[in-house]
Amino acid sequence: MTLQGREQSSSLPLVAAIDLGSNSFHMIVARVDQGEIRPVERLGKKVQLAAGLNQNDELTVAAMKRGFSCLEQFAQYLSGNTFQAVRVVGTNALRKARNSDIFVEKAQSILGYPIEIIAGREEARLIYLGVAQTQSDDNERRLVMDIGGGSTEFVIGERFEPKLMESLHMGCVVFTDRFFGTGELTPQRFQSAYYAARLELLNIEQSFTRLGWVDAVGSSGSIRAVSSILQAMGESDTITRESLEMLKQKVLKFNQIGRVRFPGLKPDRQAIFPAGLAILMAGFDALGIEHMHYSDGALREGVLHDMLGRDRHEDVRERTINALMSRYHVDKQQAFRVMNHARNCFAMIADIWGLGEGDLELLSWAARVCQIGLDISHTQYHRHGAYLIDNSDLMGFSKREQQQLALLVRGHRRSLSKSLLSGWPKAVSRKLIQLIIMLRIANVLSHGRDDTLPEYSISVSGSTISLFFPEEWIEQHPLTVANFDSERSYLAKIGFKLMVA
Repeated sequence: MTLQGREQSSSLPLVAAIDLGSNSFHMIVARVDQGEIRPVERLGKKVQLAAGLNQNDELTVAAMKRGFSCLEQFAQYLSGNTFQAVRVVGTNALRKARNSDIFVEKAQSILGYPIEIIAGREEARLIYLGVAQTQSDDNERRLVMDIGGGSTEFVIGERFEPKLMESLHMGCVVFTDRFFGTGELTPQRFQSAYYAARLELLNIEQSFTRLGWVDAVGSSGSIRAVSSILQAMGESDTITRESLEMLKQKVLKFNQIGRVRFPGLKPDRQAIFPAGLAILMAGFDALGIEHMHYSDGALREGVLHDMLGRDRHEDVRERTINALMSRYHVDKQQAFRVMNHARNCFAMIADIWGLGEGDLELLSWAARVCQIGLDISHTQYHRHGAYLIDNSDLMGFSKREQQQLALLVRGHRRSLSKSLLSGWPKAVSRKLIQLIIMLRIANVLSHGRDDTLPEYSISVSGSTISLFFPEEWIEQHPLTVANFDSERSYLAKIGFKLMVA
């Protein structure tokens, strides 16, 4: 465990970001001062979760124990301080592991904070945000490359805004196991790793070179190791194709990955350095990179700045929802009509059901995008919408948030089954069904596209939900009454009773 830069105690609020990477776990702690993030502590430990995936893509007990041991150290630091916000994200190894839920449940109990497993492109977005904070605030387009243990991210962006993002299934830990698993280091094995990376890069070469960039920036361990070695050798810290070729020739002289030694190369990176070098060389050649410099910013710094942005109401999730609405030609007036009714329902019964601000956010987003499936077909459009949300890259959303959003859209109309919520923890399942019920009521109230609804009220007692309208209004709106009659039968199938009076 490494510790750097402890500051004196301060009254400024603390925030923390934890990155559960495929090779290492990292935590950065910072203070928020006048809207700026000032790091005060960095903790990190090599865990190699990706190396602990067996043939069935399940994390082994040994790999989990390594992770838990590291998190126990993080938890001790967290428990000894007061934090304004803590965010924990998991990357490729946890995305890939079929039993990640077992690891996550235990890890959350150790840390005392929820863990988000983020999608590859969301990881790329956060990496870019972390790197951008370390660069000059100009309008030049930049390429960012980040080689992790299980995946490699590529992003082109301007200032703090990513324009093109990709996450490829290649990383220094995975490639070490795949090409250097016996420990033998030969030109043939190195070339096999290089060409495997080139094959992965074929998917993005054209789009990235077409968009273009001015500067190339590298982040995270493998690229940091290359930069550190070059500096220790008295070379320029700017990485070039020539300097990479020189390092390759020196690496191949070791014959075994366990013998790789360079000034500036940390012991825990020695065995995985050849694989990282092969991936970096493939990136240079595939994209025509001429030179690259290293940035200290990476995923965890991006997570911190993303948290700060949310506090300032610059939540990227809002932009994502608006983009979905535009892409699938949502009737915005109707979407906000549904959202307003949903929020009204929430205000009346949230306290009874024990729902909070995060639940209101999820409900509001679902209300605004529940119509996106109409762009495909009116028939079963709630299913189409759920599919689009579940299978899209939604910037700013964790996989868990994305799945919950898709579930609300799927459940907002027509048939409803308890099996829809199977696999979710009991407490989460209860909240999701409560949000679905409010969204369904809001959808019925908005069906007539009428902005002149009377004052109505909702009460909840056990599993009974009661809606109250003025008597004369009920008599004048038989279609709404009929819709609620249908809704009553749907909700009865999941154990709820709807009364309209």
